[in-house]
Amino acid sequence: MKKLGILIAAITITAFVGCKNEKKDMDKTDGMSDSIQMDSNSEQDNMKEAPKTVTVSMQSKSGSTVLGEVYFTEENGMVKMDGKFKGLKPGMHAIHIHEKADCSSEDGKSAGGHWNPTHQKHGKWGDAEGYHKGDIGNFEADADGNGKISMQTDEWCIGCGDENKDILGKGLIVHEGTDDFTTQPTGDAGGRVSCGGIIK
Repeated sequence: MKKLGILIAAITITAFVGCKNEKKDMDKTDGMSDSIQMDSNSEQDNMKEAPKTVTVSMQSKSGSTVLGEVYFTEENGMVKMDGKFKGLKPGMHAIHIHEKADCSSEDGKSAGGHWNPTHQKHGKWGDAEGYHKGDIGNFEADADGNGKISMQTDEWCIGCGDENKDILGKGLIVHEGTDDFTTQPTGDAGGRVSCGGIIK
């Protein structure tokens, strides 16, 4: 009888330890599943965050010698523009996004008017009274005719398909003069001395 009691106790202990180890193994498996899921999500996030870029080569127009390159980069909902130019007359020059990526005409007018999908009046970027989505503003050329401009906004996108934000298929124009931010609808910025299409 004593032996039978010892045998039953031994079986009970063995069964208890076995269940406990099985639970531990299951817990380990659950943890692995979680980490695999997390790694998969991280990869998806990295894929989403890859920046979009467009490089615009600027051509001389209206008998000028103005050349340049403008870089657009979109990341996390923000578009950054960096432009550099040479061959300009020293002083201030306007730069705008225009309706079409067409620089075929000698005077750059094939690019159409300012890009203005929201039908606002012309003005300085951010003006409470209104401005075109293409109203970038002015930048300065130094004594050697070199100029730079940078801008960042969440009001543009690269290839998102939103007609009020998408800059793809538009033209970039550098003007001979300064945008006064008042004269409608162009800012009285003078002739178009350089043009580039924003295309992939």
